[in-house]
Amino acid sequence: MPITRRRWLRLRAASAALLLLWLLACAATASGSSGSASHALIFGTVWDQAGHPVYGVHVRLLRAGEKNFRWEAYSDHRGEFGIRVPAAKADYVLVPELKHGKNHPLPETNIQVESDERVDIGVHLPHE
Repeated sequence: MPITRRRWLRLRAASAALLLLWLLACAATASGSSGSASHALIFGTVWDQAGHPVYGVHVRLLRAGEKNFRWEAYSDHRGEFGIRVPAAKADYVLVPELKHGKNHPLPETNIQVESDERVDIGVHLPHE
């Protein structure tokens, strides 16, 4: 059955209404009305030795002094990643997981978070 102009307009109106509801729900969540605890954001970019962003690098994060990693992320096509952590004063260590041999030292990045803030970092990979 072909779609008539009236049916097409109804579909567009329904799609617009759903999009508006979704945007309102996202805005309510972002403003903290969902009752969730606040977070800090560790935002980083992974660079190769030539200064180009690197896609698909697995980065892991732990609190300084702990042995187990609690958070992880992968860099996107721009080499960027983001990890949300609790909004409290804490020190963290970020380690990329490299695919080449284990005899190469991993570049650790020390990060300090004071509260519910965004911390920007750069992770520079060593020569292979």
